[in-house]
Amino acid sequence: MQPNLPTFALSVRQPWAWAIIHAGKDIENRSWQAINRGLANRGPIAIHAAKGMSAAEYISAREYMLALGVTCPHPAELVRSAIIGHVTIADIVSKSDSPWFMGPRGLVLRDPVACNPIAASGQLGFFKWQTNLLDTPSSPLPWMTSFESQPWMEKLGENTEHERKWHDLFYGEVR
Repeated sequence: MQPNLPTFALSVRQPWAWAIIHAGKDIENRSWQAINRGLANRGPIAIHAAKGMSAAEYISAREYMLALGVTCPHPAELVRSAIIGHVTIADIVSKSDSPWFMGPRGLVLRDPVACNPIAASGQLGFFKWQTNLLDTPSSPLPWMTSFESQPWMEKLGENTEHERKWHDLFYGEVR
């Protein structure tokens, strides 16, 4: 472990992990059940960028970030399967004015600090992380390296029926 990194980590899927460390995402949304299963701790926590990230998750998060004025990195540039920094959990809330709050509960995050990626396997909830010298961050998946050449990319940003369906799937129906 690098010096000054917390012993415990929270695994977050990309690009949300990147947004926590680099784009001011000050709330990590969790279910009430997750809070009850040990996520009620406050204090320093390492942020682990999870291995998984689908194209649909990326597109939905990218659209959300663009609406907030945040430019999300290309999917192939997002580190996965690694500790990418640390934050302090300051509080747990059920309401917030933060544009990042989607509920039902949110971990209020403060003082993000990036670090060089440290390969590590993730787990659900808080976990005591460790690096394995044989581990490396996950390589980009084929869809990530050819993202702009995908046929559906031409339609993004035009509020197409396809986009509305993805939005409805992840955030509920548009009101």
